[in-house]
Amino acid sequence: MNKTKLWILAGLLAFCSSALAVESGSYRLLSVSDSEKLILVSQIPNKTKYLLDAASAKIMVDGKPAEFSELKEFSVIQVKMELRKTSRNGVDLDGAALEIRVSNAESRK
Repeated sequence: MNKTKLWILAGLLAFCSSALAVESGSYRLLSVSDSEKLILVSQIPNKTKYLLDAASAKIMVDGKPAEFSELKEFSVIQVKMELRKTSRNGVDLDGAALEIRVSNAESRK
């Protein structure tokens, strides 16, 4: 391959990887919608808010699998999310939660 093709390929790969950003961190849980399996979280400490589809998220409480409805008991969660603007049932979403973890009893309300 010549250098031009390599630069084009590198540019495309960089663009694709930035289009679907995966982030992970601690978030304040602001709202939980059981019927639509959506969560509204606020990033700690800068307070950026994200509305996430959590329907297919792996949920762990103290290292054990948990049900989506159990999230209402907590105020601070760790979320691994894929950021991508989508829409579902007329609601604009910021992305999807891939994994939700609650690591200790301190995050209970």
